[in-house]
Amino acid sequence: MENKQRILDLLLPALQETRNLHDLVELEYRADRELVYAKFASGNYKIVNVAMDSGTAMICDVVHQIV
Repeated sequence: MENKQRILDLLLPALQETRNLHDLVELEYRADRELVYAKFASGNYKIVNVAMDSGTAMICDVVHQIV
């Protein structure tokens, strides 16, 4: 069983080092909804549906949908 929140916690610092996502402050996985909430410094959120995703598929979906 993959720990999706742990994967996101490890992914966050890498994304924060990029030009496009330097203002990303949080990635929160909600298992009950199978959604990832990406919070930005401005207070805005982007929501990514990661239902049925493996850990690697989740990473791809998050990057593609929040950039």
